[in-house]
Amino acid sequence: MNKKSIYLDYNATTPLRAEPLDAMRPYLSDVFGNASSMHVFGQQARKGLEDARQAVARCVNAQKPGEIIFTGCGTESDNMAIKSVARANKARGNHIITSSIEHHAVLATCEYMRSEGFQVTVLPVDSSGRVSPLEVKRNIQPSTILVSIMHANNEVGVIQPVAEIGKIIAGENDSRAAAGRGQVLFHTDAVQTAGKIPIDVQAMGVDLLSLSAHKFYGPKGVGALYIKRGTVIEPLLHGGHHEANLRAGTENVAGIVGMAAALELAVAEQQAEQARLLALRQKLENGIMSSIPSVYVNGHSLERLAGTLSVSFEFIEGESLLLSLDLKGIAASTGSACASGTSEPSHVLSAMGVPPECAQGALRFSLGRGTTEKDIDYVLETLPPVVDRLRRMSPLWKQNPV
Repeated sequence: MNKKSIYLDYNATTPLRAEPLDAMRPYLSDVFGNASSMHVFGQQARKGLEDARQAVARCVNAQKPGEIIFTGCGTESDNMAIKSVARANKARGNHIITSSIEHHAVLATCEYMRSEGFQVTVLPVDSSGRVSPLEVKRNIQPSTILVSIMHANNEVGVIQPVAEIGKIIAGENDSRAAAGRGQVLFHTDAVQTAGKIPIDVQAMGVDLLSLSAHKFYGPKGVGALYIKRGTVIEPLLHGGHHEANLRAGTENVAGIVGMAAALELAVAEQQAEQARLLALRQKLENGIMSSIPSVYVNGHSLERLAGTLSVSFEFIEGESLLLSLDLKGIAASTGSACASGTSEPSHVLSAMGVPPECAQGALRFSLGRGTTEKDIDYVLETLPPVVDRLRRMSPLWKQNPV
């Protein structure tokens, strides 16, 4: 086993913190009742469930705890936001707007909705990876019922102008209300931003917002969907009255309690932790740029999550670099963990106009609570010779040495 073991893939998943685990323990043993049961065992579980709902609502500034619906993961939350809203509102429109850099949980769901007769507009992004609010405005049609734009991208960490888009949609809805027409609903996938940057559903102007516990040091297998009061939506799952009749199935009370505890901690520590991560990311970024030639940083220079760094290394394959670093005890990613196993260039980098040869050589470092300055020092010591070795084996490098 390697002497070093450095995890720099926090955007893929995070370790469960001790505090959420402690909060979960009673619900994994003694408080085992079904939260829908009327007896004391069920009511004990119900209290834990509703306390957690209130906590998550506070963390995103929802007006009412009942606006939080618990799901099995972020992917389910995205699917519910898109499928359930589109189906419930199809009588007044069939047009959905999204962007080219969304997580596959959104893009694949929107693509699926085409089979149900919906039209989907996929907006481009600029070279920095940002969606233009004006493009959103230009593409809203009378038949538009839903816009889904992520809060920040999982691969390059670029933060989207969600609040600006929310204001544009609000203006459109004011005009529609005056004309007696239905509203455009706004969903954002905030899976990568919860606990990293402030989330205020009211200030952002969103009607739906997706969360996933394992991205902020909570347990895997639990997510949440904020649904603004009054939003017309139909259930994605049927078979029970759970979650305000919107998500059938006995709630994972232990996971939900752990999610709420993890989110509260992440939000409380957010400002200090993100400042620490930004300093570490800047050290890593500056060190790579100064020690390795033919390297490019992907994503906006300022509007980017503090702990995310996507770098393209010309003339080598990202997967080869990833495996070589793994042998040195450094865990990173070639992009989205959900897309591993494919040889296609990242759809996010392609959408940003990154040339295929650069996109294939991309690596994502995502930093988190366990990342230290010594870890960054080790990466900066290890990475240059690994890149040099791989490039020396590359025929493209031999043709284009720097």
